[in-house]
Amino acid sequence: MDSTITAPRAEVLRDRYRSRLPERLHELAGPVEGNVDLPLHIVWSGRTSYSLDRPKSRMTLYRTVLAEGLSEDLVALLHHRLLADQWPVLRRLISPYIREVWEDAFPELLRTAPADTAAA
Repeated sequence: MDSTITAPRAEVLRDRYRSRLPERLHELAGPVEGNVDLPLHIVWSGRTSYSLDRPKSRMTLYRTVLAEGLSEDLVALLHHRLLADQWPVLRRLISPYIREVWEDAFPELLRTAPADTAAA
């Protein structure tokens, strides 16, 4: 693949995700239990309701919001403790651009990952 094409695209994606970050991880003050219904600008087809009480459903919700949510969505729909608790698995399920941006901005997320996955 031609690196002159992929490098600019990668940087555009990183910038997009970086612009949505909260200043501090603790700003993520979303719900920690119950059901969450995502708005159409985040999920425009398929499943729109997720249960935070079910691990797979919660993981799918977090993946979707990290990829598609705006800055205000991140703060309203994600919770810092749930994000940190899920990070060791979640980091492997999201785009490498999202993972890089979040781990650069919040190195405390890497401390939640087992040592053998921190460099993965």
